[in-house]
Amino acid sequence: MFFSDKAKGFFVEQNDHTVLLARTSTPVAPFVIEDMRECPAKNPAALEEAVSQIQGARKNPTGYLHATVAVYPAKRLLRRHSLELKRVKETGYFAELCSQQFRIEQDQYTIAILNAADGTDFDVTKAAQKDVLFCGLPTEDANAIQNSLLESGIYPERIELGGIALLGGLVDYLSFIKSKTPTLALEIGAEATHSFIVTANGVEASRPVPLGLDAMVPIVQKELGLKDEESARKLFYSNTFDFTGMGPLLIKRLLKELQSSIGFYEVQTGQSVGQLLSVQLPPTLSWLDAAIASSLGITGLKLDLPGWTQSRQITFAESLAQNAQDPRWFGLLSLMAQHDSVHATAVEEKK
Repeated sequence: MFFSDKAKGFFVEQNDHTVLLARTSTPVAPFVIEDMRECPAKNPAALEEAVSQIQGARKNPTGYLHATVAVYPAKRLLRRHSLELKRVKETGYFAELCSQQFRIEQDQYTIAILNAADGTDFDVTKAAQKDVLFCGLPTEDANAIQNSLLESGIYPERIELGGIALLGGLVDYLSFIKSKTPTLALEIGAEATHSFIVTANGVEASRPVPLGLDAMVPIVQKELGLKDEESARKLFYSNTFDFTGMGPLLIKRLLKELQSSIGFYEVQTGQSVGQLLSVQLPPTLSWLDAAIASSLGITGLKLDLPGWTQSRQITFAESLAQNAQDPRWFGLLSLMAQHDSVHATAVEEKK
């Protein structure tokens, strides 16, 4: 696709809680992020307004916001697995893996396989790397997401799983800051949590946990003596009550699963997970990141977003200084970044 000199770039991330939108000076870096907007998920009126605001006065002749879109569907597949390289050319091998390891039917999913170390496409004919990421979603859901985006006034030039961009961005960021510390990355959704252990060398472990924020609502109801779960839900997601003291109780079940995953990884590799990055949390629940990190005995990863994006030839407009410090935008920024080029800082070091 060819773009005029005045063409803008648009990026959208949809998760369980929020829709994030950004406009850039050009579709491909180097560019300046000119505007950033957000609205609650599952609120068509708010999304329509955000789309209109991010487009500005000059709208596309088609009437749609043409954007690169990241999504986090409930039934997404994002799992690391070590292949038996001798079997990759066997008919039915991948279908067997999907059924036995991931409990899905391959013919009902749209699936891509990436090398876990660098995110490149896995080549069955060469099969040089055994550690891969299975990425996908039900084909039916993919069609529904595309239709939903169109109904919202967004024409997806590209749709990808948000977790792929996020993991690629995190691997790249750890390399940028020269960190050798294994990092626990959590996509905490409403119904489930996807956990990953990541280093600068790639994605080293993954595990879906069937516990999300909604699992904490009944505990809130019980502890506060509320009459029903809906009242507990509204209070939990609001900013009118301080739940930090209740944090250890709310995350107890999730913590047990995370400790199991971390323990297995540490025994297998001899490396200790030392930091945490939680994404998708709405602003009212951002305290959960610190609660989980504290309970695990690790630290939260402090992101230098402006420094990292600048290494990727992405800069923020002065009016977006506050957004540039907010880790909730890391996934969308990762969607913008091109990881097939070296960091500007690395180039400078070689001079």
